Amino acid sequence: MSAVKTGFLMLCIFLLFVGVGYVIGGTTGMVVAFVLAFLLNIFSYWFSDSIVLAMTRAHALPPEAAPRLHRMVEDLARTANIPKPRVYVIEDAGPNAFATGRNPANSAVAVTTGILRLLTEEELRGVLAHEIAHIANRDILIQTVAATIAGAITMLAHLAFIFGGARGDDDGPNPITLLLLVIVAPIAAMLIQLGISRSREYAADQAGARFAGNPLPLASALRQLTRGNQVHPTRAEPATAHMYIVSPLTGGGIASLFSTHPPIQERIRRLEAMAK
Repeated sequence: MSAVKTGFLMLCIFLLFVGVGYVIGGTTGMVVAFVLAFLLNIFSYWFSDSIVLAMTRAHALPPEAAPRLHRMVEDLARTANIPKPRVYVIEDAGPNAFATGRNPANSAVAVTTGILRLLTEEELRGVLAHEIAHIANRDILIQTVAATIAGAITMLAHLAFIFGGARGDDDGPNPITLLLLVIVAPIAAMLIQLGISRSREYAADQAGARFAGNPLPLASALRQLTRGNQVHPTRAEPATAHMYIVSPLTGGGIASLFSTHPPIQERIRRLEAMAK
């Protein structure tokens, strides 16, 4: 069911991108937007992992530097029936972790120094199982493509408002349409992206709990990571925030409605329900 929902949301964000192109430039604009979406997907497929690792200042962690961590990653990857991902570490007191890579054969998991100090071995195994699940489910590629297209929709909408669209004065979009476009299109793209991200987080929690053999350590880890990030917030750019296991961007109230992550308490509730 989660995969069907994700596929539907991906189709929606793609059609929204093409629709923005049509409003801006008619049939020609729609074709250009379609081609641009295709090129953006190709770029995301090949280069997203190296870009994310560079942005987060992650560096490769050799097996001899952390043999137990590497054994955990190897064991979980074997359980998930995927090749062992590369292991990276980020010098950051904020406890967090993420996975990246275009497919299981070209993947990596990254952990902060903060998470290595904070969690027990069982809790860390639960977190790594969650990230392995993202890789096995190919969530990283899906979320990267969604984020790339959402950003492109925002860019196109603003360019259309600034330059007034590409069509002639007689049949081009009027100023009110352009104003609505610049307001509505980015919001719609963001909401679709949030729906994709939250759906994949729930799926990764569920699959990760199966890979680890017990959902309770992951539930405990989520509690610890939430408290830990309140003390030492993870240093992360907004462009990479959606990749972490817990959101490095704090905010409650209305801000929580626009979070890329589902509510932590709901994730914990579902994991504890699995244990029963």
